[in-house]
Formats: sequence, structure tokens, C-alpha cells
Amino acid sequence: MGYVIDEIDQQIMRLLQHHARMPIVQISKEVNMSQPSVKERILKLEENGVISGYATIYDLAKLNRGTTTFILLKTEHCEEFVHFCEQAVEVTDLYRISGEYNYLIKVQTATIEELAEFQDSLVKLGPSKSHISMKNIMEHRVLL
Repeated sequence: MGYVIDEIDQQIMRLLQHHARMPIVQISKEVNMSQPSVKERILKLEENGVISGYATIYDLAKLNRGTTTFILLKTEHCEEFVHFCEQAVEVTDLYRISGEYNYLIKVQTATIEELAEFQDSLVKLGPSKSHISMKNIMEHRVLL
């Protein structure tokens, strides 16, 4: 049986998901529990892989990477393609999917021209379809 998450664990996770750097003293006040108990719960969540890491979220527009594009790609050169994506700074996410295409790529570029250059480099790997995001409505949604 896997690690059982109770309501207090969920409260702690909800707080950390909103603010991963929240001090334990503040979390303990929010969940009405001692600091050592909160720290122990967080460590157990980490040790059991429920919390697998902490991340910093950037404003990509301020980093000159404000154009978000989702690209569907069909390829028979899977290893070469994955290696290509690992090396490409434009690629932020890569998914193996079912259906007509076998990969979904999320790329962040500064301009449409930069996107076109990226897509030109994909041509040798297989056919693709691109969908440029016009507006980010929801990202990094809180799950709990």
C-alpha cells in the first residue's frame, strides 16, 4: 500500500504549492500544528516521493521567451528526436502521446521568426503541426 495522505498533509501541500518557500513556522501556524511535526510531515512527503521537488516559476515574457507554441510531431526517429529536444533551449516540455502524432512539444521563443527557425530544424525528423498560444489562460494550476 502507498503512502496515505491525510487532510493535514493536503493542507501543507496546498500551502507549499502556492508558495514553495513558505517557512515552516508559517505553515505550522496555518495548519495549527507544531513546527517539528510539520517538518516531519514534509520530510515524509518528500521521502515517499509525494513531493518530488520545488521549482521556481519565471515570467517568460520578461526573459524574452514570451511566444508559447505547442507542436505536434510524427516521427519514426524517436531517440534522435528526444536527444534533439534535450539540446534545444526552446523546448520546455515534451510529451509522448497517442494518436496520429507521437509527440507534443511545448516551446518558448522570443519571436515568430525564432519559432520558424526552430520548426525548420524539425523538418528532418518528421511532419509536424504547430499551434501558437494567443493567450495563457491557466498555467501552473494548483491541484489541491
